Amino acid sequence: MFTGIVQAVGHIIAIKPRGDGMRLDVDVGAHSYSEIKIGDSVAVAGCCLTVVAIEGSRLSFDVSAETLRCTSGLDRAADVNLETALRLSDPLGGHLMSGHVDGVGTVVSLKPVSDAEGSRTLVIEAPSALARFIAAKGSIAVDGVSLTVNRVERACFEANLIPHTLAVTTLGRLKAGARVNLEVDLVARYVARLAAFER
Repeated sequence: MFTGIVQAVGHIIAIKPRGDGMRLDVDVGAHSYSEIKIGDSVAVAGCCLTVVAIEGSRLSFDVSAETLRCTSGLDRAADVNLETALRLSDPLGGHLMSGHVDGVGTVVSLKPVSDAEGSRTLVIEAPSALARFIAAKGSIAVDGVSLTVNRVERACFEANLIPHTLAVTTLGRLKAGARVNLEVDLVARYVARLAAFER
């Protein structure tokens, strides 16, 4: 489990074919991941991956073809948000996330909020199948970052990015047309499943 509170921005520095998928090498830079062991889970751009090798500041992950099919940004050199798995003693600062990406959304716009000292409004179009799980004042993960949904209109939702979020994640670099990994709120998913059985 994860919380969507990004701990570092790493960089995918190598991609090598491996079986039906590929192996990713992510450089975590100066961030200390001294407690990470082979076999640990790390959310990479919101996708839960298993550490298979460690060399200095480089963490390696094997990514299956299925994971590549339903995510974005793991198949090329890019900056990625990183978060280690939640421990029982950790504070829950964002919202509970599984690291299982539900779909890929498309950035509609990222614009300054007129009077909010550097905050920006992010608008994303979600896949239509996910739209029913997204609610105003609910939670959603975008590339592994826990955000509060401000508004929803059809399949589009809006979130406010404060200067801190812009500074410590990759979200401030998004452009219109960019594809982002989305994970809807766990509670919304289970409520919808229960409601389907009650019909």
